[in-house]
Amino acid sequence: MSLSPDVSPAGADSGNTRLPRVGLLGTGPWARRTHAPALAAHTGSEFAGVWGRRPEAAAELAGAFGVKVYEDPDALFADCDVVAFALPPDVQAPLAVRAAAAGRHLLLDKPVATTVQDARAVAEAVARHQVASVVFLTLRFAEPAAGWVEEQAARTGWFTAAAHWLGAVFPPDGAPGAYADSPWRKAKGGLWDVGPHALSVLVPVLGEVTSVSATRGPSDVVQLALRHSGGAASTAVLCLGAPTAAAGVGVELRGAEGVFELPGWNDVPGAYGRALDALLDSARTGVPDPRGAAFGARLTEILAEAEAQLPE
Repeated sequence: MSLSPDVSPAGADSGNTRLPRVGLLGTGPWARRTHAPALAAHTGSEFAGVWGRRPEAAAELAGAFGVKVYEDPDALFADCDVVAFALPPDVQAPLAVRAAAAGRHLLLDKPVATTVQDARAVAEAVARHQVASVVFLTLRFAEPAAGWVEEQAARTGWFTAAAHWLGAVFPPDGAPGAYADSPWRKAKGGLWDVGPHALSVLVPVLGEVTSVSATRGPSDVVQLALRHSGGAASTAVLCLGAPTAAAGVGVELRGAEGVFELPGWNDVPGAYGRALDALLDSARTGVPDPRGAAFGARLTEILAEAEAQLPE
């Protein structure tokens, strides 16, 4: 389902048209730090309102940005063209299915869900109701990292790659991070929180994952060993409980053309705005974005296969 005829493209003469309206589901630190500021700053859409599971937090966030607070997510769906999600994955998934059924385009958070059944349900709802979807995978939208991924995906002859995302959300030697009060992160760890980021680079560059094995390390460390359809092998080391001095993110690719390292990036709200641009473009053209719900479901399948191999 494309944007309705009365919705104008970004930068177009307004005339009798309007900007697409975006509603936000979620009120936690990620919503406050990234989603809401990015939606308020986005010139190609209108930040319409907020719904949250805690009404007082929703009212506070909506008030801070001068937008409407919704007491019911279905009321938000009725008022908006796009629904942006800043919710735990297994809360996100059923609401995303409902939003797609209402004909709303989806700006999803990662992981789409932590069960294969729920992730596939989101992807199937997107396809069935012909709505656009994009999963906000930071490395695929933050510059210069996003451009670097596209450059590497155009190369051939890859041999191996090593990725790590070592977060200090739950460090053993310092204050907890900003997202330490997140119950789902405590329960699922780095595999599910930062695993999608690593895979979002490795898969488009090296090819589809054809096999995965997983082992545990200290704290919540999980190490993945992957084989790819292009023949390359890769590893990914993931955690949220790294010592503060050991935290960091990196990807190194090695192949026939040389060695290439992921550049740094910043401006996450700006990256979120580019994700919304990509979603709106997909909604207008009807061309699915390769970073959409189907890709998000595939990432969940890989992570679930890895998790099943880990000891309790």
